[in-house]
Amino acid sequence: MAYLNENYFKLKAGYLFPEIGRRVSAYCTANPEAARRLIRCGIGDVTEPLPPAVVTALHRAVDDMAMRETFKGYGPEQGYEWLRSAIAQNDFRNHGLEIADDEIFVSDGSKCDCGSILDILGNRNKIAISDPVYPVYVDTNVMAGHTGAANAAGAYAKLVYLPCRPSNGFIPEPPRKHVDVIYLCSPNNPTGAAASREQLAAWVKYALENQAIILFDAAYEAYITDPAIPHSIYEIPGARECAIEFRSFSKNGGFTGVRCAFTVVPKTLLGRTTTGERKPLHPLWSRRMTTKFNGVSYLVQRAAEALYSPEGKAQVRGLIEHYLGNAQVLRGGARKAGLKVFGGVNAPYIWVRTPKAVSSWQAFDEILTQASVVITPGSGFGSKGEGFFRISAFNSRANAEEVARRLQELKWPARP
Repeated sequence: MAYLNENYFKLKAGYLFPEIGRRVSAYCTANPEAARRLIRCGIGDVTEPLPPAVVTALHRAVDDMAMRETFKGYGPEQGYEWLRSAIAQNDFRNHGLEIADDEIFVSDGSKCDCGSILDILGNRNKIAISDPVYPVYVDTNVMAGHTGAANAAGAYAKLVYLPCRPSNGFIPEPPRKHVDVIYLCSPNNPTGAAASREQLAAWVKYALENQAIILFDAAYEAYITDPAIPHSIYEIPGARECAIEFRSFSKNGGFTGVRCAFTVVPKTLLGRTTTGERKPLHPLWSRRMTTKFNGVSYLVQRAAEALYSPEGKAQVRGLIEHYLGNAQVLRGGARKAGLKVFGGVNAPYIWVRTPKAVSSWQAFDEILTQASVVITPGSGFGSKGEGFFRISAFNSRANAEEVARRLQELKWPARP
């Protein structure tokens, strides 16, 4: 009989969003009339159509595949050179950041890459995780065997949790103890907080002093409106020696259903072997990609390339302005409902404190049953998320306005 990876049995209560889906499904089955007015502001999935420049590029790419002269089979596992060059030039070199084309690795999603990066990292690392946090960072480390069991609060042994609270603006500070790998996300999912230059500089300083590696998730960088907020970790001097950056086309180009992202692995980034040698990570990630991945399809990569055209850039700005406009509407509605609100300025997520004595899952149930609105309970992102919930701004403007109205009509349970 084959043996199982028993690390999976450590995972707590299933992944957050399937649990939300289960509860919503049960509610809709029991309340078919209310289900017809259901508005989903839980999972961070985009709702608006693809930019016209992308649609045009997809049609052209399909035509290419219809002719022997332009047909494409297997492409480079790391991504076509023309897309890697467009990414490096537009997202980095045009902003004074020296990232080479071959330091870009195109993939089918930053969620996948955030988990797959563990393939090239050893199991002796001390890993630091923000709390609250995007659950994928935690769960993939559990699956890889990098943690112990979870305690009653859901915290896993061997992970170093970095609390994110209103007092630190939901941006974690470097710990006093030594860690080897740090997950940072800015703008942050779920809290909507964006790290300042000074905060990122403190992390780069810590990483260099401790020979640690920062795994920097910048999937929402396009939503930054404050010119003082860095879009990339590489804006901080020294980051090329200590950081890997993940980016995605899902939330700026609407690619959640198209699937395309990229990871930046500088050639100057080194890790340690068990014998104490310092080795570059770049060739390891390249080997991982060429061994386990056959590349993103030609059609999708042409679609991603179109986002960098003048028309594509303008259309991306329009999408982001739409979702950020929704965020302002939702922030306003939550505030008028008497709730304490964070985020939603440099990010498409609004982080809301629940009323006193109301738990995150109680807030989820109240908002679902009273308002037929799906939000995400903060406790699903970690123990420090208890007492909060997340509202996603990915929706139509009409739905955002309706959710803002319904929030103001909520009647919360009486305090004990």
